[in-house]
Amino acid sequence: MAFRLPAIMKTTAARLSALYLLLFALCAVLLVFYMTSLSARMLMVQTQETINEEVLGLARAYQRGGIPTLVRVVEQRARQPGANLYLLADPNGQILSGNVQSIQPGVLQREGWTELPFSYERYGEVAGRRTPAGTEKTDSEIVTEERHNAIAVVLRLPNQMLLMVGRDLGEPERFRDVVQRALMVALGMMGFGGLLIWYFVGRRALKHIDGVSEASRRIMAGDLTGRLPVTGAGDEFDRLAENLNVMLARIAHLNDGLKQVSDNIAHDLKTPLTRLRNRAEAALSGKKTGADYREVLEGTIAESDQLIRTFNAILMISRLEAGYSAESVAKVDLSAVVHDVFELYEPVAEELGVGLEAHAAGEFMINGNRELIAQALSNVVDNAIKYSAGAVEAPHVSVALKREGDEIHLLVADNGLGIPDEGDRKRATERFVRLEQSRSQPGSGLGLSLAHAVMKFHNGRLDLLPGNPGLSVLMSFPGSKDE
Repeated sequence: MAFRLPAIMKTTAARLSALYLLLFALCAVLLVFYMTSLSARMLMVQTQETINEEVLGLARAYQRGGIPTLVRVVEQRARQPGANLYLLADPNGQILSGNVQSIQPGVLQREGWTELPFSYERYGEVAGRRTPAGTEKTDSEIVTEERHNAIAVVLRLPNQMLLMVGRDLGEPERFRDVVQRALMVALGMMGFGGLLIWYFVGRRALKHIDGVSEASRRIMAGDLTGRLPVTGAGDEFDRLAENLNVMLARIAHLNDGLKQVSDNIAHDLKTPLTRLRNRAEAALSGKKTGADYREVLEGTIAESDQLIRTFNAILMISRLEAGYSAESVAKVDLSAVVHDVFELYEPVAEELGVGLEAHAAGEFMINGNRELIAQALSNVVDNAIKYSAGAVEAPHVSVALKREGDEIHLLVADNGLGIPDEGDRKRATERFVRLEQSRSQPGSGLGLSLAHAVMKFHNGRLDLLPGNPGLSVLMSFPGSKDE
């Protein structure tokens, strides 16, 4: 895909980057001007201190020998390399001595420090009036090339002569220019680097967004197997893509469950509805007595109740698996639930000739819903009693409760025929699945499905294990954190 800068500018990341870059550039420009002016002020202060020291030295020379000594010292210092500006003038401003040939008008008319830098021309610079080609320079060229700027202090001596001591500003100005150029180059390099980072980061962000958009279009077209791309960089795009992929996997799972429920309802509920219709049709055909009609109606009501229970189980499983159940959660003692279920099914087991025993001593507290747990355990115990009765000479079902690490295990074991095949054990918890050995028993194939959904609601597990002989159903609950 071709990369276009205007497309990057439409992204929030690029706009934030542009704002930060603009703020950085503004701060950098202000820093350049601040550092430049600060450097100039520091050099100006140093220059003034140097001039004050020179004035004190000349004052001591004047005190020692008067004007002759002062003139001699001024001439001596003026001829030194890199000397300051020295000038002695008569009361009218006519230059008498020093290393200044001409000075900007009006400078010598005010005593004390000059308010603004002034221009001047040194002695010895007249020799530079010729160009390398030997042609004469114009006066404007001479003024432009040989005039310098300086600051100075002007003093009036007791004999009304004027003494000026100054310092050329060429060095401070050059230093300021160097600092300014260095800061501008650094600003340019940082700005260029910021633009490069912005360009590549924005391009990478745009590729991520394009990948997400393309995957989203496939998903909206109905392909729930599509997933958002994850580059492995571990950035916020990858974290977002991973979370969305988990959500898509959950949606796909729920959608598959919905399709499965629809297929199962269409397949497994067709038989009881057909029986209802045939029973009603048979009741209407021929002559029937009142007792016959009553028998048909009672059978219809019983069949309808079974259908209602089936639909209620389907709705409960769907709500629990989707996580939308409004069932309340509180402290539950599993041992109490086991004793209640044991008391409920003990007469049933005794009637079918099945030995039923429970081992649940002590308290086993969890956070859960008592009614849902009791219903799940009832389904498991009912299946164990039903499929072990008559299968062996001494059918037996045991319910045991024990703690294993951070989990509480509720094990329901029987010595019936069991489910030898591992694949069948995995399929047994699916909705409406009835294995061959269970075809002879009444039921809808929703008991273990509901138990599996209840365990998932409680963040637990439901495992079907070979009992050797029989089947063991293990319900693993996480222990209570406040226990």
